Amino acid sequence: MTRRCCLVVNPAAGGGRAARLLPEVRGVLDAAGIGYQVCASDSLRHARELATAAAGRGEVAVAFGGDGMVGALAGTVAAAGGVFGIIPAGRGNDFARALGLPSGPAEAARLLAAGQEHAVDLIGVSRPGAEKTGAEKTGTGAPGTGEIVVAGSVYLGIPAVAAEIATRAKVPPGELAYPVAALRAVAGWRTATFRLELDPGPGATAQEFAGGAVVVANSRYFGAGMMVAPDADPADGVLDVVYIRGSSKTAMVRALSKIKQGTHVSMSPVGTARARAVTVTVDRAMPGGADGEVLACAQPLAAGSPLRIRALPGVLRVIGSASARTHGR
Repeated sequence: MTRRCCLVVNPAAGGGRAARLLPEVRGVLDAAGIGYQVCASDSLRHARELATAAAGRGEVAVAFGGDGMVGALAGTVAAAGGVFGIIPAGRGNDFARALGLPSGPAEAARLLAAGQEHAVDLIGVSRPGAEKTGAEKTGTGAPGTGEIVVAGSVYLGIPAVAAEIATRAKVPPGELAYPVAALRAVAGWRTATFRLELDPGPGATAQEFAGGAVVVANSRYFGAGMMVAPDADPADGVLDVVYIRGSSKTAMVRALSKIKQGTHVSMSPVGTARARAVTVTVDRAMPGGADGEVLACAQPLAAGSPLRIRALPGVLRVIGSASARTHGR
């Protein structure tokens, strides 16, 4: 198979793991006879520029890093009409997991050399009626004008607070980082009122509830392997919505204890829905996040300001296995 790749590397991903694994990945690609170049990025903006240039040259733009890198490049590559590849080397690697990609970088490189192209969905996020943020003005490869495009999930409330804690605080490394941060986020949480408008849906009405979190997911996983949306499939054209109602911190901690296996969705405080688009409004300002990074148009999301989140069906061509099931089951 004739294929040329551009490895967009985040040297700091996974605490420097990407840089340490680069020689092994090079060896696999050299053995497979795959032409490639390595481009180190010094920021997500720089990584997007590298990916756009690679797509323009007809190369597979490969995110060699974690979910932040994957989420940042996916929309850029889709907008450029390019082909996307992933070599997981971050702390979470949740979108790669959802796509059924190998967790080992060497195995992912072999798949990059011999895999087939598949169409997958992305997520577009915007604030209707609001002045565009810097990220929206410069764009992130959004198929819809003015949108920020991400890959795996968008979240408000406790998950976004937990992600901020995990980023800035000294917490255990690897898969323990997010659960520990989530417990800290629950401890300090003040109940907020969320309003969800699902679009479209026969007889669908807005839902309003006091609670702690809303997650709008294209991927089953977030937070380094937590199965937040067990039925989410990144190739079905719809989004899975998971939310926590009520003010009981005990119930929230119980939900966290079950989320790894996805059994939290059977709890009465946890609600679920599916829609092609969702508008979320909250009664007080709070941060939003996406793919392990801060969400630029929700830092914070102001009280009463709607956040529009929609599925972008089949907009990204990604290299994967012919036998891999897209939702990672």
